[in-house]
Amino acid sequence: MAGVQTAVALREQGFTGPVTLIGAEPHQPYDRPPLSKAILLGEAEGSAFDVDFEAIEVDLRLGCEVTGVRSDAHELDTGAGPVPYDVLVIATGAEPITLPGTEGVPGVHLLRTLDDAARLRPVLAEQHDIVVVGAGWIGAEFATAARAAGCTVTVVEAAERPLAAALPAEVAAPMTDWYAEYGTELLTHARVADVEPGEVILADGRHLPAGAVVVGIGARPATAWLAGSGIALGPEGAITADEYLRTSLPDVYAVGDCASFPSGRYGERLLVHHWDNALQGPRTVAANIIGRGAGGEPAQIYDPVPYFWSEQFGRFVQYAGHHAAADTTVWRGDPASAAWTVLWLREGVLVALLAVGRARDLAQGRKLILAGARLDPERSADPSVPLKAAAL
Repeated sequence: MAGVQTAVALREQGFTGPVTLIGAEPHQPYDRPPLSKAILLGEAEGSAFDVDFEAIEVDLRLGCEVTGVRSDAHELDTGAGPVPYDVLVIATGAEPITLPGTEGVPGVHLLRTLDDAARLRPVLAEQHDIVVVGAGWIGAEFATAARAAGCTVTVVEAAERPLAAALPAEVAAPMTDWYAEYGTELLTHARVADVEPGEVILADGRHLPAGAVVVGIGARPATAWLAGSGIALGPEGAITADEYLRTSLPDVYAVGDCASFPSGRYGERLLVHHWDNALQGPRTVAANIIGRGAGGEPAQIYDPVPYFWSEQFGRFVQYAGHHAAADTTVWRGDPASAAWTVLWLREGVLVALLAVGRARDLAQGRKLILAGARLDPERSADPSVPLKAAAL
């Protein structure tokens, strides 16, 4: 997503020089959200981007793995030989974290690529008993698809609740009931001790039948190939880009899941593993490549309001912004109902919101966050009051 959008943005913004887009996968560049939905369920064969690379004069090199950067020579090392660059944009995304000890075990799957989805489609079609390890966003989305296909699904989560790393306990708690409503068994405080063909063994000794095991325990930036390049990485392995999305090397930018960036809006460095970041960041990178100011400095700062969505258990969940533990939580609506919203206020200013089935709250809230709007806590807690009408 981030690589394709960078190439497209360069052309849309008037860049006329040569553009080369290199990808390790052999497939035409594709969108990832359908992988856990339509493609997984056999409702679509693919999700290739509707981009005519020949028409926009982008040299697309597929099945070509890049193994290193030599900045002194302004060259990439690839399986097909060196590739020179004037400006390099790194958009290698993230790779799923594997469950230790499961590498090579038959029936264990990840869901990140088109090939992963292709391997899982017959598993769902055959209605296997499936164990999903991890009750995060991808685990919930896959469990939803597997139940829609008629599979028996058990989700195993080591923490005490779903989405433990993403949401506070009081916000994630209502989501626990969604699993049972959808006929999915959720086991919390459950650690996997071993995975063998046909079963998952938990640390407490329970044996779970498993025709297939799907691991969804997170992702890490795909940056191991940058070892020795001189590009600075953070403790989580992400490229530490600056506010212009430049890396520590001259003429090298980084965008999407592989890079963190400093947010002036939130006063901290953010690492955002979501689709919208891979859409918005490339526009900033393209603008800075093309429109550099005096002295070759870029001109456009990247400081978005992060946004993502998830379709799970018959619900459309959206999140915008970035919250911290110290922020004040305001509820709009009953979390036991089909539609509700949670707001996070920082000294009265809206900094984030989670909307379940309330798309209007999300749309209005996102604009209010951008504007740095202060909200009336009492009015903003009333779901019958439009969120924008609660602004002071």
